[in-house]
Amino acid sequence: QVQLVESGGGLVQAGGSLTLSCTASGSIFSSNVMGWLRQAPGKQRELVAQISSGGVTNYATSVKGRFTISRDTAKNTVSLQMNSLKPEDTAVYYCRLAQTTYDYWGRGTQVTVSS
Repeated sequence: QVQLVESGGGLVQAGGSLTLSCTASGSIFSSNVMGWLRQAPGKQRELVAQISSGGVTNYATSVKGRFTISRDTAKNTVSLQMNSLKPEDTAVYYCRLAQTTYDYWGRGTQVTVSS
């Protein structure tokens, strides 16, 4: 089993910044993908950014140039630096770890961007 704990959400004004962090513990394989997805009220959960254990990154078009994902593989942590935040970034952000055929999820952290 894998446990994921997120931190760093909150309320910020448009144009501001936040950093989300996620720490994984448990049975973690050397090859995996960690990332962040978000879900706004009334919308489907969508991928924000992800990074493989080899450092390959993937971003949603809507966040490219504003968000940066990074990870510390030795510590099993992944972070999401969010800059130039917009009201449409408001959502619950979930950390995900994918390895073999399993996906593990954190409980989510709320990010609210006021206009």
